[in-house]
Amino acid sequence: MNYVRKKLNYNYASNKHITGKGVTIAVMDTGIYQHSDFENRIIGFKDLINNRVGIYDDNSHGTHVSGICAGSGWLSNGKYAGMAPGCNIVMIKILDENGNGESTSVTEGINWILRNRQRYNIRLLNISVGTLPRTGADEKSAIIESVEDAWDKGIVVVAAAGNSGPAGYTITTPGISRKVITVGSSDDGQQDAFGRVKMNYSGRGPTLSCICKPDIVAPGMNITSCNAMNFRDGKAYSVKSGTSMSTPIVTGAIALLLEKYPDMGTRDVKIRIKERAENLGLPRNRQGWGALDIEHLLSD
Repeated sequence: MNYVRKKLNYNYASNKHITGKGVTIAVMDTGIYQHSDFENRIIGFKDLINNRVGIYDDNSHGTHVSGICAGSGWLSNGKYAGMAPGCNIVMIKILDENGNGESTSVTEGINWILRNRQRYNIRLLNISVGTLPRTGADEKSAIIESVEDAWDKGIVVVAAAGNSGPAGYTITTPGISRKVITVGSSDDGQQDAFGRVKMNYSGRGPTLSCICKPDIVAPGMNITSCNAMNFRDGKAYSVKSGTSMSTPIVTGAIALLLEKYPDMGTRDVKIRIKERAENLGLPRNRQGWGALDIEHLLSD
């Protein structure tokens, strides 16, 4: 994350003391571990898989994603701090220990978020999971209707483009939604440090309904973030790659934006993302509007 923040001109946010304070990000994933880097900022947890009450993560993917969004970097002396280290996290566990889940869990999770958004001041929803669409009718699926309902009710939904590129039509659901902000990886032209992610993996548009996607790209390779330390390795941090990592980078950046401009609505945020992206000169269905840049996003 130290490399990512430097690449994204994060010093602007640091110098202005913008941390995402007062903003809550809902994350739908495998759960979350009570890592020291989250301090007391995990303010809500809902388990739709095992119906457990206590906070936990039996896979670590959700902890890693949440660390990118909101980790303080306390155990690494700030080296692996996330994008919005002052924001709050609400975790909705919709995936099991193997990272698998049902579409009904997504819709149930979004319904829970909508019922509790005022209680927790939820402004953002991060979805770093997805499935490949099979037919054009997927745009009218229950998942898409759910995320667009959340969007229409004022929650900025940020979804992964998926890791099935580089062919076209490989954006995953719910990233195919024309409303939500869909995130691809800006650095997928290199090998994962462990050789576990193929090159040029980031999902590419258009969608089966001929919508240009993704909307924006951010780094996703070899991202060091919080680890669920209940696993045998016992390590505080781990390295993962994919659009699952690119997505919370953008989500965290939007949390910074909403701290600075708390009255922004979903449409305002998306327009801002579009206007302030850095054009990489790549095809639209690979880069979207361009790459995330924190200084350009936040500056007046």
